[in-house]
Amino acid sequence: MSKKGFLVLGLLLLLFCTSLGVTNLYLATGGTSGTYYPFGGVIAQVIGQRFPDIRIRVQSTGASAANIRLISSKEVDIAIVQNDVMHYAYTGTVLFKTGNITNFSTLFTAYTEVCQVVTRADSGINSIADLKGKRVSVGDAGSGVEANTIQILEAYGISFKDISVQYLSFADSAAALKDRKIDAFFTTAGIPTTAIVELSSTNPIKLLSIDPEIVKTLESSYPFYVGFVIPENTYKGVTEPVQTVAVKATFIVRSDLDEDIAYKLVKAVFEGKEEIAAGHAKGKELDVNEAVKGVSVPFHKGAEKYFKEIGVIQ
Repeated sequence: MSKKGFLVLGLLLLLFCTSLGVTNLYLATGGTSGTYYPFGGVIAQVIGQRFPDIRIRVQSTGASAANIRLISSKEVDIAIVQNDVMHYAYTGTVLFKTGNITNFSTLFTAYTEVCQVVTRADSGINSIADLKGKRVSVGDAGSGVEANTIQILEAYGISFKDISVQYLSFADSAAALKDRKIDAFFTTAGIPTTAIVELSSTNPIKLLSIDPEIVKTLESSYPFYVGFVIPENTYKGVTEPVQTVAVKATFIVRSDLDEDIAYKLVKAVFEGKEEIAAGHAKGKELDVNEAVKGVSVPFHKGAEKYFKEIGVIQ
């Protein structure tokens, strides 16, 4: 069938579903090898099981910043993003200095994405303050990881002028640390992070803690940070808990999405969290009491209605 034929068929199916009272929604996630895409797939499936009148199609995308722009242009209806990136979009800062985007609303936060600072066990680097003068990977240029790195270093009085900056992906950072081409790297991801797991299986590593007073400074300076402790033995050889900060993987929607639909989305997720946890490990982190924390962008009225209904917010 020609491309035009597929388009016509798709429109006919959409009209058919609409006539049956079905709402079709598009969910923007991330790369197929990441966490957002498979997690989004499980979420979509559970929502559809609980509310058959809602059908969600999951799309692989460039993740947070790209997803917010897709929401803004109404190419998708729902998206998974980091709560710090959505804050930048809403306020027109950091990654969105060319203009703010405000036509989206928060549904809920799902799980933590942890800021991790990795170095070799024999590096002689014992604190973030020791990174001065060192070769440090700060994530991809223009990424959320880079922004997190700038903020954490700044809290220690360190700028990019004080380090030798390398812009590397998680996997490339791990390889470079292994080959002693860098001294440390930053990541922001769900734990355990695959790149760090693989690195620690063959090379002794250490994770650098963020001092408790610095954690408080970051939490008070930036509304999206939450204090977080990485449990001992999350990675091979890291036998003590590590204090750090985290951001949250957050579901957002178009602000003009129907209130009843938004309500059903949130209700289905938290009433179906056991099914979600069975389908994806990150589902175990779903907690309705935590789902309203670390949020600086207003909740959608439908989400707010659900959270008020169960007494999570007033």
